[in-house]
Amino acid sequence: MHNREKSKRTGWAFALLAAMLLLAACGAGAGGGVGPDGANGAGPGGAGANGKAGAGGSGPDGAIRVVTTIAQIAEPLSVIGGGRVQVTSLMGPGVDPHLYQASQSDIRKLGNADVIFYNGLHLEANMLRAFEEIGKRRPVLAVGEAIPEDRLLADGTGAVDPHVWFDIELWKEALGAAVEELKKLSPDDAAFFEANKRDYFAKMDELKEEAVRKMASVPEERRVLVTAHDAFGYFGRMLGLEVVGLQGLSTEDEIGLSDIERTISLLVERRVPAVFVESSINPKSIEAVIEGAKERGLNVRLGGELFSDAMGGEGTEEGTYLGMFRHNVDTIHEALTGEE
Repeated sequence: MHNREKSKRTGWAFALLAAMLLLAACGAGAGGGVGPDGANGAGPGGAGANGKAGAGGSGPDGAIRVVTTIAQIAEPLSVIGGGRVQVTSLMGPGVDPHLYQASQSDIRKLGNADVIFYNGLHLEANMLRAFEEIGKRRPVLAVGEAIPEDRLLADGTGAVDPHVWFDIELWKEALGAAVEELKKLSPDDAAFFEANKRDYFAKMDELKEEAVRKMASVPEERRVLVTAHDAFGYFGRMLGLEVVGLQGLSTEDEIGLSDIERTISLLVERRVPAVFVESSINPKSIEAVIEGAKERGLNVRLGGELFSDAMGGEGTEEGTYLGMFRHNVDTIHEALTGEE
């Protein structure tokens, strides 16, 4: 009975998706339709840089209407695109993209977009069917899948790690693919987009240098990053950290008692001083690790909250890609060294 009801709900959802996309396409073709929350920014209504729009999009003054799944794509593109794009991210602070289901409001926004960017690599697993349908009518790009396969990480089962935004070089490639798509949509703005991309990438390069320098100051035996799920593999590879996630690559993976015991043993053996919770993940598993280590004579403290699958709130420094990344670096560095 449960499976039959679930099948009915799934079928209804995709029937609704097809109907709403058809209506949205008709509206867009007639020059109508409501723009997604009407402003640039990583979240609904955020502000981007100034710049007169070309005629490449259906938004106000010809701005390109961009809809993304995660803010890690949306916020940088709002900076690079300035006033010539109108960017909306479907997933805000604290939202888990692994489990996310598109709402009716999301479907309307997707239907009114000129272009849609998502991470791919199975991060937004529940939305793949929707993207397949929408891609028949407008450009849809999985930016993470623009990265060469030999540079991607995978777990023991062969599942690819989708958290590519934590390697700055890889994320530059992903964002670069999105910018090329914007250039196709508005060729008159291509030079503007390219110049802004170069400026933004220079800031990413500076952040990488800062991060490498800070992590190099952490004693080697303490370079262990323990979090709730395995989202920091690329971060660890780039910065020389051993990464331990209690859950697997997806938050749908279950945490077993053996996972917790193995992590506690590692902490005790290496005398790791801190573990970390994530803004979009339940902290109970990490709390269990702290208690278990205490029972074995090691006082492990909670090092702070990291941003993994979601960024911070709109209008905060952590609500920007650069600010989110820097927050994580600073939080980990301080907790593992005891230095502020």
